[in-house]
Amino acid sequence: MHRRQFLLNAIGLAASLGQALPVIAKTGWPAKPVRIVVPVAPGGSLDILARVVAQGLGTRLQQTVIVENMPGAGGNIAFGHVAKAPPDGYTLLLGWDSLIINPSLYPSVPYTLEQFAPITLAITSPQVLLVGPKLPVKSVKELVNAAKKAPEGLTLANAGNGSPGHLAAGLLQTHTGTKFIHVPYKGGAPAVADLLAGHLDALIVTLPAALQHVRTGKLTALAVTSAKRSTGAPGIPTMDEAGITGYELNSWQGFFAPAGTAEEIITRVNLAIVEVLRDRPVQDQLVDQGFEVAASSPDALANELARSAPRWSRLVRETGAKVD
Repeated sequence: MHRRQFLLNAIGLAASLGQALPVIAKTGWPAKPVRIVVPVAPGGSLDILARVVAQGLGTRLQQTVIVENMPGAGGNIAFGHVAKAPPDGYTLLLGWDSLIINPSLYPSVPYTLEQFAPITLAITSPQVLLVGPKLPVKSVKELVNAAKKAPEGLTLANAGNGSPGHLAAGLLQTHTGTKFIHVPYKGGAPAVADLLAGHLDALIVTLPAALQHVRTGKLTALAVTSAKRSTGAPGIPTMDEAGITGYELNSWQGFFAPAGTAEEIITRVNLAIVEVLRDRPVQDQLVDQGFEVAASSPDALANELARSAPRWSRLVRETGAKVD
């Protein structure tokens, strides 16, 4: 009921904001620095996006915008912090799928979905299945065969419990009849570092977190999880093309404010972030890093939540995903 009511509230709020004319907040906002809370460690795809947006947003708001990384508990620490923050426009959240996955995965979470107001669906991005120097395989089928033959199992890491990569790994196992050793991290960047160092066999992570290492040949990308190839990395096949028929999973990242934040502030932040993301050099940079730019209205983010929440809940049940 909490999820359903949140989605209804969010869509209603978004609709009203979509009809609003561009305005300047009458509250004097922003009169001090604005924080963007990121639920993972520095260096991952969420962190990359947050820092790109923070720079452009600060210029447009004529105020300092700070990125604060708050990893841990699958994002629940950051989500709970923002949910309880004053709704004054000075604390924003860059959230992703985990925000709606975690209520189905954890026994309890320190927030309800009604405590967030959508601002913009910023980007979408596939996950990517990777191997490092420890495992000399060149295709998904070779990885599956190696996993089935490994006496003690192969490690398959992700950016954390409740991350899209966590569910993507479960989906891979159910499609192929394999069993990997689940290794959750506190973000994509530390997981990528360990894969590069040879401490892991394989990793599923959001594409921008690893793309530079794929291009230099340090990591091997076996497949992306989206239905179509990535615009920024067209050389990587999809799971379907790699022989895993019917496998499709795409993730999103979007900005939120605490519920109750003044509509004129949300409207102003939405307009500013959309302007940042649609700036041609910024858009080209993000696409090159593996993002697909959405830069939407609040309504589009609310609709994405409504569309993806049942899918993630179903995947948790079907894959038997657990918190490790």
